Amino acid sequence: MPDIRLPDGSIRKFDRPVTVAELAQSIGPGLARAALAGRVNGKLVDTSFRIESDAEVAIVTDQDGEGLEILRHSTAHLLAHAVKELFPDAQVTIGPVIEDGFYYDFSYQRPFTLEDVAAIEKRMQEIAKRDIRVERSVMPRDAAVKLFKDMGEHYKAEIIASIPDVETISLYRQDNFVDLCRGPHVPSTATLKVFKLMKVAGAYWRGDSKNEMLQRIYGTAWAKKEEQDAYLQRLEEAEKRDHRKLGRALDLFHTQDAAPRMVFWHPKGSVIWQQIEQHMRRVLRENGYVEVKTPLVLDVSLWKRSGHWDNFREYMFFTESESRDYAVRPMNCPGHVQVYNQGLKSYRDLPLRLAEFGSCHRNEPSGALHGLMRARGFTQDDAHIFCTEAQVEPEVIRFIDLLQRVYADFGFDEILVKFSTRPPRRVGTDEQWDKAEVALKTALDHKGLVYALQQGEGAFYGPKIEFSLKDSLARVWQCGTMQLDFSMPGRLGAEYVAEDNSRRVPVMLHRAILGSFERFIGILIEHYGGAMPLWLAPVQVVVMNITEHQAHYAERVVRALRNAGLRAEADLRNEKISYKIREHSLQKLPYQVIVGDKEVAAQMVAVRTRKGEDLGQRSLADFVSRLRAEEARLGRAA
Repeated sequence: MPDIRLPDGSIRKFDRPVTVAELAQSIGPGLARAALAGRVNGKLVDTSFRIESDAEVAIVTDQDGEGLEILRHSTAHLLAHAVKELFPDAQVTIGPVIEDGFYYDFSYQRPFTLEDVAAIEKRMQEIAKRDIRVERSVMPRDAAVKLFKDMGEHYKAEIIASIPDVETISLYRQDNFVDLCRGPHVPSTATLKVFKLMKVAGAYWRGDSKNEMLQRIYGTAWAKKEEQDAYLQRLEEAEKRDHRKLGRALDLFHTQDAAPRMVFWHPKGSVIWQQIEQHMRRVLRENGYVEVKTPLVLDVSLWKRSGHWDNFREYMFFTESESRDYAVRPMNCPGHVQVYNQGLKSYRDLPLRLAEFGSCHRNEPSGALHGLMRARGFTQDDAHIFCTEAQVEPEVIRFIDLLQRVYADFGFDEILVKFSTRPPRRVGTDEQWDKAEVALKTALDHKGLVYALQQGEGAFYGPKIEFSLKDSLARVWQCGTMQLDFSMPGRLGAEYVAEDNSRRVPVMLHRAILGSFERFIGILIEHYGGAMPLWLAPVQVVVMNITEHQAHYAERVVRALRNAGLRAEADLRNEKISYKIREHSLQKLPYQVIVGDKEVAAQMVAVRTRKGEDLGQRSLADFVSRLRAEEARLGRAA
């Protein structure tokens, strides 16, 4: 009879097999009511799971991350149940958990309307209140295929038939609704109390544009109403901060069909770009990098030798000239190896850090693209470090220090780290991968960084560390990478002369801090809501006159500010000062300078911040000193 060890180390003895639900009840009625699932010897199971032998068991509630995922997945099933009750001819396909919620894809004869979505959500609430027991069953795969075919659920039947090397399939039933799923699920629909349907979008079956366009209904689900309310409030704020809307409102950039999913930068957006590039160029120079510039188009043979042809070809653009085939570069690394290969290198020349603000193009599917966040044309703050094996760890540590400094410069202090290991599709030997993974892990441990392990998520040429930053809305953005590559340098003929005069292949570290300029600027726009810190603001100061009598003095102030290296403009329009203030406030300019007769007489300026704070009259020299001190802080807090 089972002895069950709980997370606190205590042991409960039973004289018969018990379910997870019975175990929770034996601990206390409160835990029994809160139990969503169990973890038995490390495996997630339903509360109906029978524990028949000694085991280590934890009760999963909505306070656990796993519990929230179970709530959301069960709510996806609730959504499908409601759709089938209201629209019996609809076919269900897949309904996974995603960040902050879930979705479910349906095949139906007409588009779902907003009224349909409201009715579906109402029916979900009704089904939840019925307190329907959610039951798991198992049947042979072929029988499951027949079951769903007989139900008219051809997509489900296709999914089951495509699952390899499986004899039995688990199903979940709630009343007359049956769905394919590994589980676990909540014990009853009554557990599902806090959810909301968000929107409907199109999605191709199996993500293939050659297949039928399905309808994807997105939803969110939470353990507590106040958590959902907070989430919805964050979404509302995120909508206001959408970089695409602010890009138009602030005249920063646009996109158009003439260059699909590529960016046209306007003068103001270009100022932001240049400020970032110049800052990064200074930082790289101070940290021992040398800048290079490599061709945008390279012969296909080079991409075959590098491994990109076999592993990345579907994302590349190609062209042809004089019977030769070329590829538009999706990455900068092969070009940097060509620079390295010019002239024989010694171990004394290493590490060699080659940096480039390199323009890249990738033939991403249109459905995956999103403004600046994911575009077909982008510029990476790319660099490749060629070094010996002994230099890998200190170079990775040095890079982490640099990355942390740069993120702080832009106002980001919270950094999340993930370590990704070898993927199934890769180049290089297992021995090379072993060395690469150990080297990156050792560097992370040396820095004392906490990181999440992502098995099988490395690049095809090497393991990688991903660095993500958290913005002002607590959203996480993956930006920086450090990828260790024992393979590509050898494939492209890179070598150096070692201390013993032998020829060896250098290790190549692929690294980026910002990721792409486009995406990073999009993140900055949303992080700051368009109100860029002074050093990044396209226009830092606008000088406004109250009447035409102060126009000459306003122009003189603007010239003085520009001579001090500041980005200043004059607004001398014959408009009310209140109108000018309001208009420039909408443009989120950091400072507004107002000059009237009093300011002219005193040779002073009246200063307002974009938050509406009145700084009063100041001398121009004092104002310039304030701006220079603020610029020097970059995006760091005062």
